[in-house]
Amino acid sequence: MTDSAPRDFIRQIIHDDLESGKHAGIVTRFPPEPNGYLHIGHVMSICLNFGVADETGGRTYLRFDDTNPGREDEEYVRAIKDDVRWLGFDWADRLTHASDYFGRLYEAAETLIGLGLAYVDSLSADEIREFRGTLTEPGKDSPFRDRSVDENLALFRRMRAGEFGDGELVLRAKIDMASPNINLRDPALYRIRHVTHQTTGDAWCIYPMYDFAHTLSDAFEGITHSLCTLEFEDHRPLYNWFLDVLQPPHRPRQIEFSRLNLAYTITSKRKLNALVTEKIVSGWDDPRMPTIAGMRRRGYPPTALRDFVRRAGVTKKDKLIEMGMLENCVREALGDPAPRRMAVLRPLRVVLTNYPEGQVETVQAANHPNDPSMGMRDVPFSRELWIEQDDFMEDAPRKFFRLKPGGEVRLRAAYIIRCDEVVKDADGNVTELRCTYDADTRSGEGGSDRKVKGTIHWVSAAHAIDAEVRLYDRLFNVANPNTADDFHEALNPASLECVAAKLEPALADAEAGVAVQFERLGYFCPDSGDDAPGARVFNRIVTLRDSWAKLEKQELAGQG
Repeated sequence: MTDSAPRDFIRQIIHDDLESGKHAGIVTRFPPEPNGYLHIGHVMSICLNFGVADETGGRTYLRFDDTNPGREDEEYVRAIKDDVRWLGFDWADRLTHASDYFGRLYEAAETLIGLGLAYVDSLSADEIREFRGTLTEPGKDSPFRDRSVDENLALFRRMRAGEFGDGELVLRAKIDMASPNINLRDPALYRIRHVTHQTTGDAWCIYPMYDFAHTLSDAFEGITHSLCTLEFEDHRPLYNWFLDVLQPPHRPRQIEFSRLNLAYTITSKRKLNALVTEKIVSGWDDPRMPTIAGMRRRGYPPTALRDFVRRAGVTKKDKLIEMGMLENCVREALGDPAPRRMAVLRPLRVVLTNYPEGQVETVQAANHPNDPSMGMRDVPFSRELWIEQDDFMEDAPRKFFRLKPGGEVRLRAAYIIRCDEVVKDADGNVTELRCTYDADTRSGEGGSDRKVKGTIHWVSAAHAIDAEVRLYDRLFNVANPNTADDFHEALNPASLECVAAKLEPALADAEAGVAVQFERLGYFCPDSGDDAPGARVFNRIVTLRDSWAKLEKQELAGQG
């Protein structure tokens, strides 16, 4: 499934290829390496690769680039599958791995050796880097570059047999050490790694490099359009070189697009892994993380992420997109389906002195103010209530229309009350308000025509549910944390605040991951994580309004 999308430059290329008859059908692939969790940047690639295939009746492969077993794990494989499904896409029977083609890749490497286009190098990794040259200086030929075909084949087969240690030898393509494109300066094709592979076990001790494995895997699978982010643009000549010299039956075309860079986030797997291992966050699915798992746990709906990448667009130009755009997509996705509930995050006790002690009545509140079909719910009302501390001000300015001494306010779906007395502790902190209610102003009845300017939410103290509410904010306090010398310095110390809240009883059966709107406060959902077993925990998904908008625009404008 996909959401409709405008015809960006990639879709235009695909349209033209179909119209011209160059391709009878479209085949794409999404090829993640299982060395971490997917993040917001991957959402663009997932939606693009699966989307353009779905829109044209084509096919998409989910292919795991599992060529680096020392960094890969089955946990990441499972997480990636879950993320792609959750976003709304299905690879059907097209789940593959680069390791599925290890035999064919090995044969292709021997073919290159036989053509005199690959050689076994005995230089160390440091020496190879030294010989490679710089962006302004050409590289130098390895002293082992002119080994004979027979010697290279013999050495490569001994590498395959496990006769050498890690890093002792490497197979390199023989292209051009003077090329202005460093990727063509005899890139490595195979390295020795005596590491057990999660799929092939100990069958191999040499593993292909990404560029080699990726190109040929595309060809083996009949990929028509290999869609990559812009950092692979300089790799395209190497991609095409492999196709030119090996002449596989099918020739894919690589096309690059700009990465999706989101303000106030990082997407480097190395840095994200550091956040996890250093316990700065609770895990890869911490709701502050830009991972798909983190956003799912926080309560973002998949439709919001798909809408976000549609709005961001597929272009050739690098861009840093405002976090506010993503959050607005979340608000729009949640606005219609999320039922309304009342919750008090920072409770202040209110005692209605003229309400009968022990009496409880039921008032009715709409589940959604704009959708009568969602019905009404019963909310208990009693003598003692909780309201938000911020909804009372002792020395209130003239335009403060919430509760103040001598002032009146309407309780949502209930009565108008007046504050008569303020109770404080020994330190002068307000601990309780003593109020009176107007029995003739119950909402929905004739007396409710009396108007006051302010309406606030509340919870009956006797019936309130205790819960921990986690108020998540942006993990970094600068728009582009990648510009900091140390990304740790850009961390937002206020990215998480935990409060002991009071919730109305209807929230007792709220389902994990299902969003509700806490009236006047924002969108929340029960936490689906396991770091607070047995506890009732709600995550703030997003506030009702973007409080960062002005600052974010200023920061992004300052970066040009």
